[in-house]
Amino acid sequence: MDAGDSSGAGAGGAAAAAAKWRSDASRAFQYYLDRSTPHATGRWLGTLAAAAIYALRVYMVQGFYIVTYGLGIYLLNLLIGFLSPMVDPELDPSAAAEGPALPTRGSDEFKPFIRRLPEFKFWYAITKAFVIAFVMTFFSVFDVPVFWPILLCYWVVLFVLTMKRQIVHMVKYKYVPFSIGKQKYGGKKSGSSSGSPKD
Repeated sequence: MDAGDSSGAGAGGAAAAAAKWRSDASRAFQYYLDRSTPHATGRWLGTLAAAAIYALRVYMVQGFYIVTYGLGIYLLNLLIGFLSPMVDPELDPSAAAEGPALPTRGSDEFKPFIRRLPEFKFWYAITKAFVIAFVMTFFSVFDVPVFWPILLCYWVVLFVLTMKRQIVHMVKYKYVPFSIGKQKYGGKKSGSSSGSPKD
């Protein structure tokens, strides 16, 4: 009876140790993830490196095109979420009744563009997708033989049609999801720059 109790306690201790290790690893991962938040350029360069490694892997093995196609569809879905406003006037009848959420006249209240999928979550999902797709290339069950040019053509057509629909939506509801070309407000200008130069 004592031997059975000690083996049960040992198994319980091992499970508790594994749970503690998992908790510590999760906490450390979250710590570094939080620290990477303000470093957008570095994060995106890391994702670009992961994408290049994945592309090189697919090129070297000459396979896993169906995995790449699935990855492309998923990335397109993420891009649509990134470009879309949080409240879609077409889907929310109360927002549609009120009109566009963003100001259209100078007297309107300023309402910033809020994305359905924020930049950090967009980056994290893309990076995770490339890592998962890379791991999938090591399992032959995912290497389904397909004629890849057809998949590529289908994905390009899907991309063009989806982006066209998204751009029409942007024009219809008058929003731009990027800050490029928008006016930036800074502090007060110095008095010498605002005055006219004296001769």
